[in-house]
Amino acid sequence: MIVASLLLILVAVTLLVLGLANGSSALLISSIAASLLAAVALVVGARQAAAGRIDLDGHDPTARADDRTRPRRSAAEAPTGPWSDGASTPFAEPGGFPEPDGMVPGQPERGSRPATAHRPAEPPPTTVHPDEVPPDEPAVQPVPPADAALVARLAATVVVVDGRPRYHLPDCGHLADRDGESLPVREAVELGFTPCARCRPDSALLADVRRA
Repeated sequence: MIVASLLLILVAVTLLVLGLANGSSALLISSIAASLLAAVALVVGARQAAAGRIDLDGHDPTARADDRTRPRRSAAEAPTGPWSDGASTPFAEPGGFPEPDGMVPGQPERGSRPATAHRPAEPPPTTVHPDEVPPDEPAVQPVPPADAALVARLAATVVVVDGRPRYHLPDCGHLADRDGESLPVREAVELGFTPCARCRPDSALLADVRRA
């Protein structure tokens, strides 16, 4: 059929040349008809050639080598279960991806690092109950309520000792040989600390505010 299509193409070209030379519409129409027949013959020949390349067993030689060598299995011999090629696959189950052997759901994979635990923040310094005030603790500095309210809004730094109820100026003698912690006075007031009567921090802080 391919040879016939080539001959028809040659005839169509010849008729086209003669029709153009003589101005004959009949030759031009014959040339078009020959071209169509040549196209049909070419398509038929190509299909026959493709069909001839199919093996006697019905295997397509253009298929992959592993597909040709894989033995055919009947429907009765097809495997079933979660690892078969059917609809029941491990990815279609409600649990999603299966857990590897030896692993418990929810546990980290072997060799993986556990999540680093966040280190808890250090607790703020604490004061003590009035009934538990150490005997060597200074008394509370008496401060008018208006002045105490003003001090409670200041950001000036005072020093406190964890477990003791007073806050002090940094140079207070009561802090000798004691580990103090610096923090804003407003924070010390919020935590329940009271001013030391020995160094009188509220008076010094209010004096600095009034001088400013």
